[in-house]
Amino acid sequence: MRDPRLFTAGLVVTFLACAGLAQADALPPAPAELGTIRRNEHGQLEVVRTPAASHAAATPTADQVAGPGRALEKKRPNAMANGRTLVVGPQERIRSITEAARLARDGDTIEILPGEYRQQAVVWLQSRLTVRGRGQRPVLVADGDHAEGKALWVVRNADMLIENIEFRGARVPDGNGAGIRFERGHLRIVRCAFFDNEMGILTGNVADSVLEVEDSEFGQAPRHAGDLHHLLYAGTIARLSVRGSRLQQGFRGHLIKSRARESSILYNLLVDGVGGRSSYELEFPNGGLAWVIGNVIGQSATTDNRDLVSYGAEGRRWPVNALYLAHNTLIDDTVDGRFLRVWSDRLPAGSEVWAINNLLVGRGAFAPQAPGRHDGNERIDRAMLLDADGLLFALPQNSPLRGKARPPGFVGEQSLAPNAEFRLPAGTRPLVAGKPLSVGALQ
Repeated sequence: MRDPRLFTAGLVVTFLACAGLAQADALPPAPAELGTIRRNEHGQLEVVRTPAASHAAATPTADQVAGPGRALEKKRPNAMANGRTLVVGPQERIRSITEAARLARDGDTIEILPGEYRQQAVVWLQSRLTVRGRGQRPVLVADGDHAEGKALWVVRNADMLIENIEFRGARVPDGNGAGIRFERGHLRIVRCAFFDNEMGILTGNVADSVLEVEDSEFGQAPRHAGDLHHLLYAGTIARLSVRGSRLQQGFRGHLIKSRARESSILYNLLVDGVGGRSSYELEFPNGGLAWVIGNVIGQSATTDNRDLVSYGAEGRRWPVNALYLAHNTLIDDTVDGRFLRVWSDRLPAGSEVWAINNLLVGRGAFAPQAPGRHDGNERIDRAMLLDADGLLFALPQNSPLRGKARPPGFVGEQSLAPNAEFRLPAGTRPLVAGKPLSVGALQ
C-alpha cells in the first residue's frame, strides 16, 4: 500500500513547481519601511521617515598641503559611495543633531541647515562619516550641555569629516570643555569656527591618530579661572596639520600647542590681536618633527609669555626631532620678547633647527640656539609694513627686501619654499609660479 505522506508531498511539490512557472511574480510585495517612532515635544507619538539613500556622496577636493606636508598627508576621510544623506533642520523630518546622530550609520552624510542649535552634545561612534553645514554656517551653542563631561562633540574612533559648522560656549566641570574632543582615528576639520570654548579642539593621546584642520577660525578664549584655555591642543598623536586657519584672542593658554610626532603648520594667521593674552602663539613642548612655513605669527603687548614660538620645553618624546621655520612673518610687540626659544638642553644632542627667510618685526631677540641652517632672516620695523588685502603685515612694493630671498632649499625631498599664502577671513591662495620670493609669509 502506498504511503499517504509520500503522495501528499508529491502533490505539494508538483503544485509549487507549476505555480512558479505560471506566476513567478505572484508573491505580495515587501512592506515599505515607514521609519521609526518617536515622541515629539507635545508628548505624542509620531513616525520619523527613514531618509532615502543619497547617490551623490560628498567628494572632498584633492589634498592641498605644500612642500613638506604633501608627502605626509593621508587619504582624507570621505563618505561611503552608498551612504545615505540625512538632513537636519527645524522644518525637516530630523529636527535635531542628536536625533541624526542616533539614526546615522557608517558612511552616511549629515547635512545641517542654517540656524542656531542649542544643547546638541553628541558622542559620534560611526566611521566614515561626513557632517557638514549647508549654506550659511550653522551655529552650535553649548548652553550648558556637554558630552561625557568633555566637549560639545566627542569623536570616539572614526574617519570623519566635519565641515562648515561653528562651535560656541563649551564648558565642563574640569575647565577644559572643548568644541570637539577628538579621541582616536582620522579627523578632518574644514571651514569650521570655534569661539568662546575652554578649548577649541582637544585631542587624546593615541599614537596613530591624525588631525587635519583647514580654513578654520579659533578665538574668544573665555577669561575665567580654570585650566589653560588652548585654542587648539594636539596630544601625543601621529600627526597634526593646520593650514589656512586663523587663531586669535587667546587667554593664558596657547594658540596652538602640539605634542604630535609630526606637525605641519602652513599658511596660517596666528596673531593674538589687540588685548590678546595668550601664552605661546605656537608651542611644541616635546619637540618632534615640526614644519612651520608661510605663517604670520604675532604676539600682543599684553601677552602672558615673552616667547612667540617654543620648541622642546618639556623634553624629548619622539625619536626624530627637528624644527623647520621658513618664510614666516614673526611679530613681537613686547619690549623684551623672544621670537623663538629652543630648549636645546632638554632635547637629544644634534636636534636641528633651520630658520630661513623669516621676517622679524619688532625688537624681540632671535637666536635659534641649536645646530642647523640659520640664514636669510631679516629684521624690520613695524611701521614699515603695509596693509595687503586687510593684512597689515606686507612689505611695501618698493622695499629692498622684495623678491630678494634666496631659495630656502630642501630637507631630503621636501621643499621649504612656500607655494601659497594666507587670505582673510580664513583660507589660502596659491603663489604665482616662478615669481621671486620675498622674506616673510606674504609675497
